Amino acid sequence: MTGFTAIIFDLDGTLIHSAPDLHFAANAALETIGRGSLDLATIISFIGNGVETLVKRALAATGGGDEALERTVLAVFLEVYAENITTLTRPYDGVIASLETFRGEGIKLGICTNKPIAPALDICARLDLTRYFDVIVGAEAGRLKKPAPDMLLACLSQLGCPREKAIYVGDSAVDYQTARNGDVAFRLFSKGYLNEPLPLLTAAEQFDNWHQNGILPA
Repeated sequence: MTGFTAIIFDLDGTLIHSAPDLHFAANAALETIGRGSLDLATIISFIGNGVETLVKRALAATGGGDEALERTVLAVFLEVYAENITTLTRPYDGVIASLETFRGEGIKLGICTNKPIAPALDICARLDLTRYFDVIVGAEAGRLKKPAPDMLLACLSQLGCPREKAIYVGDSAVDYQTARNGDVAFRLFSKGYLNEPLPLLTAAEQFDNWHQNGILPA
């Protein structure tokens, strides 16, 4: 029997492959100001720190811009994304089966994402993921984003789980740093949107297949 009683997950690049819809929205927003499009791999490299940072990086990669332009492009991005939030986005193969297994074992489940809370909730509802989670925490005004531990610790508080009984599962260095900052055990899904190596992780702390995830130690 494992001593862990809760698992908290990042969303984009961990549970769902959302990059194609983010890619479409970013390029549509760039087009409105006469900028060229960016390829999918480039947009994936911008994911992880919230949509504001994604837009800022997209502008920097195509010629730059001031804060006023960032706000304008972000507004278009959010409008386009809201209309196409699950056009191409899908859970990774094996995610649903894994969530079913965890729930069957009585494990509490949560989501902690830098995605704004409204689209995070919308995506989970549209993909029929909401029913698996006891709490979903997303970015909100006035709350520090990951890698600050605030959101992760808020998720743990709502789950009623002490940090030593929880695991955080993510796909990026941002998620890894979030777990470290919150003193929570970490597991890496290495086939998500990892943009830099995490050499300190052991083989047991990472997986590349949701059907054989090994998140909970035997």
